[in-house]
Amino acid sequence: VGVAALGGLLFGYDTGVISGAILFIRDQFSLSAAMEEVVVSSVLVGAVLGAGLGGALMGRFGRRGMIILAGSIFTASALGTALAPTVSWLIAARIVSGIAIGIASFISPMYIAELVPAKTRGSLVAVNMLAITTGIVIAYLVDYALSGSHGWRYMFGLAAIPSIALVIGMWRLPDSPRWLISKSKVDEARRVLQRVRTDSDVNPEIADIQKSMEDQGGGGIKGLFQPSLRMPMIVGMGLAIFQQITGINTVIYYAPTIFKFAGIAATGPAILAGAALTMVMWIFHVLAIFLIDRVGRRPLLLVGVTGQIIGLAILGAAFRFQQVASFKSYVAIGGLVIYVACFAFGLGPIFWLMISEINPLKVRGAAMSVVTVTNWALNLVVAITFLTLVGVLGHAGTFWLYGIIAVGAWVFFYLLVPETKGKSLEKIEEHWRTGKSLRGL
Repeated sequence: VGVAALGGLLFGYDTGVISGAILFIRDQFSLSAAMEEVVVSSVLVGAVLGAGLGGALMGRFGRRGMIILAGSIFTASALGTALAPTVSWLIAARIVSGIAIGIASFISPMYIAELVPAKTRGSLVAVNMLAITTGIVIAYLVDYALSGSHGWRYMFGLAAIPSIALVIGMWRLPDSPRWLISKSKVDEARRVLQRVRTDSDVNPEIADIQKSMEDQGGGGIKGLFQPSLRMPMIVGMGLAIFQQITGINTVIYYAPTIFKFAGIAATGPAILAGAALTMVMWIFHVLAIFLIDRVGRRPLLLVGVTGQIIGLAILGAAFRFQQVASFKSYVAIGGLVIYVACFAFGLGPIFWLMISEINPLKVRGAAMSVVTVTNWALNLVVAITFLTLVGVLGHAGTFWLYGIIAVGAWVFFYLLVPETKGKSLEKIEEHWRTGKSLRGL
């Protein structure tokens, strides 16, 4: 789990490192606001491509093989970005980095979910989200440490170290037993399960997996149009869309910029404030790991989104009302802390966990690929429009718009998202196939 989660760490580092680096890239290449958005968002174009590529190739090469591929691409992109002599080169290297992020973002949690027992699946898949946040924290700290020397090239190049570790580590690990069974490699799957289960008799689990394979219809993209998969796709797409359009990645990509808006003028302190914010996210991801298999997915999701709504309301008020102008930065920081903390134990980890749980094995790769492409595409839209929205609606209007969308997200989750705590992946598949009510899972 720890090695596979290195994919999450690289995902977090490569998405977070731009927040500090862009402050120096903007000056060195004299970027306009529009070009700044392109540089920041180019990684997301690659992520959309990578998520589609991962879905297309995963069935053939397996979860392990695709994570190794992602690690290799991460290494190449880290070196390419660090050596970029022009803006065009930099954008191209960031797109390549995005391809690796798109692959790792959904295959790492899927690999973990298919490998671990049902009773600990939530907390162990959440480790991957903790690794993402750890990567973001490390990125901010590296940005701060190198801000005095304007060393943005080193900020990017250091990602080569964990990416090489990911390739070496995954080379020694087995593939997912569920993927092995789907390829009729039952004896190899049995050996893998015997290594990762406390119960030496894994035959009942293998029998459940084989039965679920027999009961399912076709696989791949065509299999997603089966009537029994309509609801898991609606739930997965809803989670993917709302995770992004409630604005989380404007905070990750633009936190130092937001702090500058709020009155923290110096670049170094603005980056350090962003690092502190990601530490808050990290702490609440740890909380999610302890709660997700005890409290369940739905309660954390609904409470978390409620907190995001409150945080966005406060953040908008910090910029809107002149009465708070003298201590605007403190109000803005308070709103951001509430928003980030609640995302970190709710919608953040639960999205990646639930999309790895709710789809049947035959179509899991295709379904997660489609949902992840949607997630990254919306991430791109939000990132590339944030500064433009600020120009049109103002800071307050932009954050309040995200808050209104978060209210819609809460209603959607309350009505449609089921509780999957403690259920085996095969039990969840059977639930969708029999057409039972969402709340009865």
